[in-house]
Amino acid sequence: MQTVAVDFTPSLEKRSYPIHIGYGILQQVDLIASCLPQKRVAIVSNTTVAPLYLNKLRIRLEEKGVSSVPIILPDGEAYKNWETLNLIFDALLENHCERNTAILALGGGVVGDLAGFAAATYLRGVPFIQIPTTLLAQVDSSVGGKTGINHPLGKNMIGAFYQPRMVLTDSATLNTLPDRELRAGLAEIIKYGLIRDPAFFEWLEQNMHRLLARDPTILNEAIQRSCENKAEIVAADEKEKGIRALLNLGHTFGHAIENGMGYGVWLHGEAVAAGTVMAAELSRRMKLISEADVQRIRRILLQAELPVVAPKMPAEKYLQLMTLDKKVEAGKSRFIVLNRIGEAVMRADIVPAILNETILACMSNE
Repeated sequence: MQTVAVDFTPSLEKRSYPIHIGYGILQQVDLIASCLPQKRVAIVSNTTVAPLYLNKLRIRLEEKGVSSVPIILPDGEAYKNWETLNLIFDALLENHCERNTAILALGGGVVGDLAGFAAATYLRGVPFIQIPTTLLAQVDSSVGGKTGINHPLGKNMIGAFYQPRMVLTDSATLNTLPDRELRAGLAEIIKYGLIRDPAFFEWLEQNMHRLLARDPTILNEAIQRSCENKAEIVAADEKEKGIRALLNLGHTFGHAIENGMGYGVWLHGEAVAAGTVMAAELSRRMKLISEADVQRIRRILLQAELPVVAPKMPAEKYLQLMTLDKKVEAGKSRFIVLNRIGEAVMRADIVPAILNETILACMSNE
């Protein structure tokens, strides 16, 4: 097992927390029990993950004297909304869960975001632990305290920054993950190399086939290096006032794809992959990177068997959806672009004509 620390500034020391990463560590419930203020928890999962892991986790917790309330949600991005959030609140209230009753999120990014938002707001804040079971959640959404729900007008526009007490990442859960979901997680891993870690990007180019083959040693290393990168950024900028925005490379375009196509039609990682190509193409048209760089980015995404062409949608629709992005400031859209592979920057001086040309150049003709 490896442990990555998310260390905030000294004044926030009490909210620093560990990310435990290893194969088969879900069985080590002492890691969970040590974080609990009360011998009772609520476990939020979904209809896909619960049959695989929920009962085993509940039994092991029971052996440590910890009772649990199971809360099973429908599975999918389409359910990341107020109605599903209220299912959590209903269960917490009906079972008389208290301020010291920790909420455990057992599932992927949707479960983590919903459970985290519920933890941030139920009784104005209860303890929260992330147990991510998808690659995307393990390398991205479980780390950093972003929680929330989607709105018909925009993705993740309603939520809270609320840090967990711990993240328990068992890479053995990836054995049951569908191939499409595994590939979606690779998009976020590639992102870290692009925005700040060129050596990691090169390592990914050399090891992508082993990641796709689910080599446990290589997967653990990719998860650890991704978490190390995100932990450094989050610790320096918890509320996304500065460099944390760089984690959104490809996401402004990607969120527009997810919303425009209907939540759940494109997986988040798939939309981010196509959005990353769009961000790279925008960077090239701004004369920041070369065509060779764009092709290199396309190549690694193709290696990961991810989409590199955006879905056909009117350019005006893309532009309209991107105005709902969280990085909009004073009515002006800001984009994460690349100065080079391994260095991202946020820019607001995007020429509208270049943005329009980028969208049209990156779309499917189908």
